[in-house]
Amino acid sequence: MARTFYVPQFRLVLFCIGTAGALTAFYPDKLSFQKAFTRINKEVSEHSRAYETLTNASQQVGHRLTGSPNGTRAEAYAFDLLSSYGFKEVRYEPFEVEAWMRDTVTLSVVPNKSDNFREVPVVSLAHSPVEAHVRGEIVDVGNGLEGDFAALKGKLKGKVALVNIGLAAPTKGARNLHRSEKTALAIQYGASGVIMVNLVPGNVLLTGTASVTGKLISVPSVCISYESGEALRSWMQDERGPLHAQINMTNTSRKIRARNVVATLKGSKYPEEKIIVGGHLDSWDLATGAIDNGIGSFAVMDIARTFKALKLKPKRTIEFVLFMGEEQGLLGSKAMVEKLKKSGQLDQVRYMMNLDMTNDPNGMNAFGRTDMVPFLNAVGETMKQIEPVFANQMQNQAGLHSDHQPFMLEGVPVVGMNGHLAREVLDCYHANCDRMNLVNADQLKNTVRYSTMLLYALADADAIPTKRQTDTQTRDYLVTQGLRTPLQIANEWRWKE
Repeated sequence: MARTFYVPQFRLVLFCIGTAGALTAFYPDKLSFQKAFTRINKEVSEHSRAYETLTNASQQVGHRLTGSPNGTRAEAYAFDLLSSYGFKEVRYEPFEVEAWMRDTVTLSVVPNKSDNFREVPVVSLAHSPVEAHVRGEIVDVGNGLEGDFAALKGKLKGKVALVNIGLAAPTKGARNLHRSEKTALAIQYGASGVIMVNLVPGNVLLTGTASVTGKLISVPSVCISYESGEALRSWMQDERGPLHAQINMTNTSRKIRARNVVATLKGSKYPEEKIIVGGHLDSWDLATGAIDNGIGSFAVMDIARTFKALKLKPKRTIEFVLFMGEEQGLLGSKAMVEKLKKSGQLDQVRYMMNLDMTNDPNGMNAFGRTDMVPFLNAVGETMKQIEPVFANQMQNQAGLHSDHQPFMLEGVPVVGMNGHLAREVLDCYHANCDRMNLVNADQLKNTVRYSTMLLYALADADAIPTKRQTDTQTRDYLVTQGLRTPLQIANEWRWKE
């Protein structure tokens, strides 16, 4: 995710409650609970292997693109690693996916009625057509929000839309859209091609899907650097006539079978109830995906190692999941949710915890489930007693575009860890600089420590306040969280209004 989340402007919700009282309500044996957290803290601090295994995989496997030989090697690496930690129940969950891989792409820009082409460095965005040869006038759509496209209604048909991936000089309260949603709007308004401008200085080219469905889109969508975008816009102002773009590309797309990797730890008291903790193992192919999502997926595997090393036996079953196909449209998590629905087992999933580019957490996110905030706040306060540097900063806002989304859209409660990444790290998102030198070993260890504590709390609690929502409750929840519009753009709003 990982792609960037669509997260509306969040509301910080803090609950001032009596920690002891809350823990008494949910954890009758408070001392035992604190003891488990202390053991987890010591084990991870002294024996974490997350950084070591991520380094090793980066060297042995490289990138982890779904559908590629590297992707298959990554799946086997995760399976073998979880097995080496003592899990007897490790399985592949295969699913069929349309695998997209880049081949060639060029972007040329030329003034109207001229052959004075300028070549612009460019990279294809995923799920662009297998072959495309497009020439059209460039129309600057700015930030590419709904209002930006609406203001150009009737002026984009057959043209090439120039759009910022992020928000340049946004108005107060403006909410960005995902690149796939901006591409969907461009297609809706009749554009014949899309040029996305990265807003990160340093001639950084990034990739990522331009499809809201995970299937091929009808027009080519490409990314250029910030510097190229500035030069192009300056040229557009200097020229008396319009500029035209010519995009030529070839890609490959074929159906393959990818595999989620799942390790199961059976619950001791409520084995039929599941807590799913996951992170996407796949990455894009421009680098090794160390941050997106190596730090998340390899944290999940080290959390699993910690449970086995300490012989922890929580009341509920835990499934540790390494999803594939996230970058190409949440394909692995969608496949898992569909399988659970068909088997009638989705109600057994009490919580889904997702780690996607999660780093050095300072709190938790209740994802808009207000009835869960006191529980999480109490857990966080206990974590803070064990490790005082943990700030326990509570957030309560849902977002989209990672593997929690298919679960959330079916009413399953979702929780996340609030972390942070340095600006220079975020600037390499989906780019050719996403490598191991960006990973902070101590911060990765913190992700494992705190996430393991939270996971244990969810799996071992006598009672969890939040339950799966009904279809109507899910709709109302998504509306309240401000997610209806992006879901409608992505054609994932199943409710008729």
